[in-house]
Amino acid sequence: MRALLKGLGVAALLGAAACAAVATTAPLPTGVDRPIRVEALRTPLGIGGARLAPGVRYAGGLTLRGPELRGLSDLKVEDDRAWIVSDFGDLIRLDLILDGSGGLASVANAVSRPLTGPDGAVLSLKDDADAEGLALLPDGRVLVSFERDHRIWSYGAGANARPQPVAAPAVELAPNAGLEGLSAAAAGGWLALAEGGGAWLCERECREIGSERLIPADGYSFTGADRDPRGEGWFVVERYYRPPLDMRARVRRLSTEGVLSQPLIELRPPASVDNFEGIAAVATRDGVRLYLLSDDNGNPLQRTLLLAFDLQI
Repeated sequence: MRALLKGLGVAALLGAAACAAVATTAPLPTGVDRPIRVEALRTPLGIGGARLAPGVRYAGGLTLRGPELRGLSDLKVEDDRAWIVSDFGDLIRLDLILDGSGGLASVANAVSRPLTGPDGAVLSLKDDADAEGLALLPDGRVLVSFERDHRIWSYGAGANARPQPVAAPAVELAPNAGLEGLSAAAAGGWLALAEGGGAWLCERECREIGSERLIPADGYSFTGADRDPRGEGWFVVERYYRPPLDMRARVRRLSTEGVLSQPLIELRPPASVDNFEGIAAVATRDGVRLYLLSDDNGNPLQRTLLLAFDLQI
């Protein structure tokens, strides 16, 4: 969700080690992608404001800039290729570039395409195009969840088909507080998370996880989820915002029984923190890498951050 973050004045320290890179590419074979320009500025975590659980370490971060980057709302990563959706109905893909020690260093080969409706027409109205969640299923299908007009659509293998509706929770949701989290599930199907609370496993139909409604605590909201690549369960990112300056984010595990763990990652100023909505989990040789992506809301006082964390727990 594009949180109402007007007047935000939070800015983390960038440090003298920052450097920039520009990423463009030729269109992909589908014929609908077009190259976009992305500037990637290396960004430290900052001094203070970050609390990492034992076994979690920062693995590099970037501030992403470009005229096509606005309202980025979810992220998934496959073979170092990031898939991103936006509040404005864009599907963006780019390569993640790692340095010699495996840290996140830059991006390359960025392309974008507009999401379309079942009739093949571009989703041009805000109420139709507000994409919030993204899932890459094992069979290759790409799912996107939308809010305002709440629904989940499958764009087929590789997102190369006209969308078809798939199972979504049959619950009442506020117009600007919909299905923020979307992820594949280890046992098949997908997980859907509502911003204000509720977690469902869906395939042909949806069933709620847990014995009662799962509610984020302490004023936080659910904004993204991805499956733990080592087995069952998910990693969930949550956001907290209270004007004018209190911006926080945290990551927890969610079990298949609907139980949330203690925070693995907690971010607040003066650390590098913004409106984190996207999360991707990737298996590594020693554990799991998590990528977090923030939505700048089109606000010049905010940033599009892409941060990496390695978990050995």
